Amino acid sequence: MSNSEQPDREFSGSIGAYTAGLAVALALTAASFIVAQTHLLWAPGLPVGLAVLAVAQMGVHLVFFLHIGSGPDNTNNVLALAFGVLIVTLVVSGSLWIMANLNENMMPASAIMEMQR
Repeated sequence: MSNSEQPDREFSGSIGAYTAGLAVALALTAASFIVAQTHLLWAPGLPVGLAVLAVAQMGVHLVFFLHIGSGPDNTNNVLALAFGVLIVTLVVSGSLWIMANLNENMMPASAIMEMQR
């Protein structure tokens, strides 16, 4: 096929951008393993440190690989991403709420044993 017969395709990234994204993603992954396996962070602050690295990792993927930016042409992408974040937040928070209150709503073990007799 010649160039005139190929459909118009926009390539939104370059090899350099993908390579930079891969390098940053690998560095963040290595940092999270190092932080988890050593005593670089105070033990009670470890979950917060890992959460910060995870959010940074998600940001790298969104910008370098999914090309989600703040430009006017990315409005639909940003809205879809915001809706996805809302749904995931609702599912996770609902699951945590159910698990936190599950023990209060359970029947006592003695009542369960009496029902089986």
